[in-house]
Amino acid sequence: MASGFDTVLVVDFGAQYAQLIARRVREARVHSEIVPHTLSAAELARRRPAGIILSGGPRSVYAESAPDLDPGVYRLGVPLLGICYGAQLIARQLGGEVARTGSGEYGRTPLEVTASSPLLGAAPARLDVWMSHADSIVAAPPGFSVSARTAEVAVAALEDRERKLFGVQFHPEVAHTERGQELLERFVRDVCGCRPTWTRTSVIERAVEAVRAQVGSGRVLCALSGGVDSAVTAALVHKAVGDQLTCVFVDTGLLRAGEPEQVEETFRRQFGLDLVHVKAADRFFAALAGVVDPEAKRKAVGELFVRIFEEVAADLPDASYLAQGTLYPDVIESGSAHAATIKSHHNVGGLPEEMGLELVEPLRDLFKDEVRAIGEELGLPEELVRRQPFPGPGLAVRVVGEVTPERVATVRAADAIVLEEVRRAGLDGRLWQAFAVLLGLRSVGVMGDERTYAHPVVVRAVESEDAMTADWARLPAELLERISSRIVNEVPGVNRVCYDVTSKPPGTIEWE
Repeated sequence: MASGFDTVLVVDFGAQYAQLIARRVREARVHSEIVPHTLSAAELARRRPAGIILSGGPRSVYAESAPDLDPGVYRLGVPLLGICYGAQLIARQLGGEVARTGSGEYGRTPLEVTASSPLLGAAPARLDVWMSHADSIVAAPPGFSVSARTAEVAVAALEDRERKLFGVQFHPEVAHTERGQELLERFVRDVCGCRPTWTRTSVIERAVEAVRAQVGSGRVLCALSGGVDSAVTAALVHKAVGDQLTCVFVDTGLLRAGEPEQVEETFRRQFGLDLVHVKAADRFFAALAGVVDPEAKRKAVGELFVRIFEEVAADLPDASYLAQGTLYPDVIESGSAHAATIKSHHNVGGLPEEMGLELVEPLRDLFKDEVRAIGEELGLPEELVRRQPFPGPGLAVRVVGEVTPERVATVRAADAIVLEEVRRAGLDGRLWQAFAVLLGLRSVGVMGDERTYAHPVVVRAVESEDAMTADWARLPAELLERISSRIVNEVPGVNRVCYDVTSKPPGTIEWE
């Protein structure tokens, strides 16, 4: 537990959203830590939490070997909030009933508030909340009252005020839940009595201290891509160890239009950082030749990145550390001891088992919005801090199927048009990401009175706060028309443009 801070423990039952819950608690300026569900009540008590939140999870509470909670936790006298699986576990362990009714709920769902509640506060009688469950609480435990329901679920929120035990079937941590952050703030502030003293300044101080303690007098290489994550990593590590840092920019041949030149201009000429520029497009295309499986792509890119950094390190005295901009969404989507694997990120699940460099990851526990705030605090320019995320494997995961120089050139040209038109429409600040995807199939078309058999391009634009969930962006029809017309007319080999209207979940932001 961080000294001097009230702490809320988030008990992880394998939820993809566990870190997001912790992030929302920190957003209320309260310190949070994620702990495994296997900790005993005594072990949790030794951490002296001000409150405990039980996360959701991918299992059914009544399934064989489903993750459980030490029942002694309910007798600690510590305020407790269960979310989704956590709420169902409270109900099941304390004498209620959980069942699969055949009426699961996914995505945005209307919630009806049926009684006053310390968590729901002065919420209106109807709220839109984010659901993701197949099982439902069909009967509350003795001593609990029900404060909300939906059209399909009779118990969507329950509470035992005397024991300060609460549960909600929906996900207040998700941005798409109306007044969800207010609910969490009421829990940590009003119910738990936490002080709002956790700030981004303290995060920077702790990160700097941790980097100094880890690397000592050693030299650190920083994997610099030009994006916000690697830029903030470089700034933090430079603040910690100064001239012991050497940044390495690897031109993979999988970058967006003009990116290598932009990195050189920004980090070598403007910031004056020690920058090694490695041109390795041929090596990456060779490593990806014949590879079509997305997981295999990510692992191939991740391993080659590390090998190149090891080669650079061999030419530098005392270079034994590699700093990279790993964020928590990368970690949890790549799978953990409890969380299901969504996709292996090249810098986490894609790393080789044997590495000659020790990783330095000062952003590993943070979400993108936290990283942006830290970048602002460190004085990085706004155009860099607010830059749209770009996957580490680059355009390799925006080419569905085999990755070749020709196919990458096609999607790069289409992507540049999407970004240019979005900026021209003044929407780039509203969107989390906007990009193009090249599909691994062909479609029939007519161009110049002749039949064509060319490739479709999918345009993807989403709104999000943290990349854990995302909603497809409702772009104006006129903008989509301009994008489509330009791509078909300006990008050879493309005769059709589609727009992706899938949210996350059930989809992911990237196609691969």
